[in-house]
Amino acid sequence: MSKDEKLKNLLLQLDGGIIVSCQSKLGDPTHSTEYMGVFAECAMMGGASGLRINSAADVEYIKKRVNLPIIGIWKRPGVDEHGIMITPTFEDARQLVEAGADLIALDTTARRRQNDEDVIELVYKIQDELNTPVMADCHIFDDAVRTSADIVAPTLSLSDESDDYTPDFTLIETLIQKQPKPVIAEGRFWNPEDISRAFQLGVHAIVIGSAVTRPWLITERFVRASRKYQHHQEK
Repeated sequence: MSKDEKLKNLLLQLDGGIIVSCQSKLGDPTHSTEYMGVFAECAMMGGASGLRINSAADVEYIKKRVNLPIIGIWKRPGVDEHGIMITPTFEDARQLVEAGADLIALDTTARRRQNDEDVIELVYKIQDELNTPVMADCHIFDDAVRTSADIVAPTLSLSDESDDYTPDFTLIETLIQKQPKPVIAEGRFWNPEDISRAFQLGVHAIVIGSAVTRPWLITERFVRASRKYQHHQEK
């Protein structure tokens, strides 16, 4: 099957759906491949259309247990001196595809990359040599049109940092209106109302992460509305 045929099938599967990001980091109480597998199974039971999974090990483990399309990434915090954290190298992408990822997501900012790989060439190489579609994780609009990526997402947008629960609708709308590729919205989706708004704007699908797979943050959000928390804040 060609890369374009894979992309077409993937977009059909994801169209109008929710993608659950099953990730953890060192120090999280859920930091293990097995926990991510449980979250992935729960996502499938809840009706998710796809998954966003970090690392080849987690992709391989979950692919055997959950029959959903997988967006593969490989987060490398502290490894790349230039700050590229999401899938910095072609080798990362290759291992993710071999593990079973259906789509590779990577940072498409203009920052210098590990091994001096050019992001334009990197995206093309994944599409050509690995025969796999690519999603551009963007910080600004320019990141969406810099490469030949097949799908774009506002994953790296850091606007409106004062509100952890508000998606960057400004960038989402710009991506929809000013470039032709499908937009998968991602980042700070916590409320069903924001989901509805994003789909009304025209996104293809939406990735949800912390609102589903970080129970301590879910608890914290409710705690902030409690009388006890408000009382402590007033002191």
